[in-house]
Amino acid sequence: MFKLPALPRLPSLDDVVTEFDTVLRTLAAPATSGRAHPDAQIDEAELDEVEKRHAAGLMRVNHSGEICAQALYQGQALTARDPANREALRHAAQEEVEHLAWTERRIDELGSHRSVLNPLWYAGSLAIGVTAGLVGDRWNLGFLAETERQVGAHLQSHLGTLPPQDAKSRAVVEQMYRDEMGHADLAVELGAAELPRPLKAVMGLTSTLMTSLSYRF
Repeated sequence: MFKLPALPRLPSLDDVVTEFDTVLRTLAAPATSGRAHPDAQIDEAELDEVEKRHAAGLMRVNHSGEICAQALYQGQALTARDPANREALRHAAQEEVEHLAWTERRIDELGSHRSVLNPLWYAGSLAIGVTAGLVGDRWNLGFLAETERQVGAHLQSHLGTLPPQDAKSRAVVEQMYRDEMGHADLAVELGAAELPRPLKAVMGLTSTLMTSLSYRF
């Protein structure tokens, strides 16, 4: 018997109000972490000014990436059809909030600033997340899985260029990497579709642009 596909879930007024609050908290309020910061028990290393600027630039990129992730999860959860998928997305989003808290504090410790482009990254990522959710849960989850894999690749590259003695930044990045790979695995377990190769390439180019601009600004 032919079965019609599930219709997109349209957000209610309560959803809109709640998510607007999330936007304000993500962009304007300090993030908090339920878990201990990964670098909490690690002493600050001696870094020269060049090393400090580089480490801060990488952590600024990671912070902007978490801004994007928060918006993606928000948009996808708003339009996900399956309640179990919606709940899984919200749980993963909470871990991304913790990543925001970790990277915010590390940027402050390195004497630097968050990217001035974060509102732009948030708006674009929210629109992408909503669109992915409207297309359907399997593609929604597929987009999520590929995003997390690409984020994981960036985090691994950062571990290769961070100053060797900067154990605090390394601890943060390593835990973020483990979490992101867990999110990708979760999306696959929930039925993620494999994205077409051209779309993966476009996502990679977009990520590279965001990384380059956030590192500097």
